[in-house]
Amino acid sequence: MLVKDIISIMNRLAPNYLIDSWDNSGLQIGSMEKEVKKVLISLDLSIDTVKEAIKNNIDMIITHHPFFFSSIKTISLDDIKGKIISEIIKNDITVFSAHTNLDMCEGGINDILSDKLKLSNTKPLSRFHTDKLYKISVFVPLTHSDVVREALGDNGAGFIGNYSHCTFNTKGVGTFLPSSGTNPFIGKQGVLEKVEEEKIETIVDEHILSSVISAMIEAHPYEEVAYDVYPLNNEGESYGYGRIGELSEEVTLEQFSRTVKDTLECETIRVYGDMNNKIRKVALCGGSGSSFIKDCYRNKADVYITGDIKYHDAQLALELGLSVIDAGHYGTEKHVIDYLRKYIGDNITDDIEILVHKNSVAPFKTI
Repeated sequence: MLVKDIISIMNRLAPNYLIDSWDNSGLQIGSMEKEVKKVLISLDLSIDTVKEAIKNNIDMIITHHPFFFSSIKTISLDDIKGKIISEIIKNDITVFSAHTNLDMCEGGINDILSDKLKLSNTKPLSRFHTDKLYKISVFVPLTHSDVVREALGDNGAGFIGNYSHCTFNTKGVGTFLPSSGTNPFIGKQGVLEKVEEEKIETIVDEHILSSVISAMIEAHPYEEVAYDVYPLNNEGESYGYGRIGELSEEVTLEQFSRTVKDTLECETIRVYGDMNNKIRKVALCGGSGSSFIKDCYRNKADVYITGDIKYHDAQLALELGLSVIDAGHYGTEKHVIDYLRKYIGDNITDDIEILVHKNSVAPFKTI
């Protein structure tokens, strides 16, 4: 497999349209055409990550945090960043990152945390993107309606909630007159043809519209396919930062804090709020999520789990009646590493070795 094949697998999980404007996810260093035999997954691209990659003859490093957040003006081999770039290039290693798109996507960091903490009825805490929906109507001869319908559904059209392959079908008569230069599937040039056809209607998300139309045309027998595409006011799937959901039963802040510490395998956590507060509705955001405190309040959360909470962040939360559990930036993101190893392993076709950076740790110790 090539780097571009691995990136395609990653983009199916964490698509590019979920990358925030300030973020720099994607290819960081290297070539899309490089052959990949070994992959290393890490939260960050540190000098230790690079040393491990070189030691294990790694072809591609996948990180959560981008190595380049902003443009660089110089590459000095006298500083650590320059040394990392030099070693990466000398050893022909490609680096790719998935950051905000991995935060927001379905099955990403915040869904992993929600599943670990057994939250139900989860939804995004702060909305970033809502899919636009379109309706496709295509006219098909009865002999091929099943084939075209299957092509639409198999390529992602017709999703309504947890139901797939949803269509509405109406039978009627189509007419057409093949002119000179045509090669009609049915009928003859210069003769008006009447054909029993089926109109198949289905809903498609904007980001897969082009691929669905291509698959539909490929499956259709006609030389010229008659179809309509209508924009809809219906809202599609919503994506955003964090998650908010519910516990199966009410517990105290003290009980829940201990559950968070044990479940997320944190060495320490910081808790803000009355330990006797009752907790049922839980908001969370992996990494540094202090900017979403007001979203927690608007969503009527009882407690907010995130990392990097500063003094005034905690003060604001308490003023809003919101308890906070600071489980650390690293503590709330480290769980994505093993998930990515399994996800990529389940989706590759070649025999590729996938390693995780064993020395990924929080950049500080609590004593």
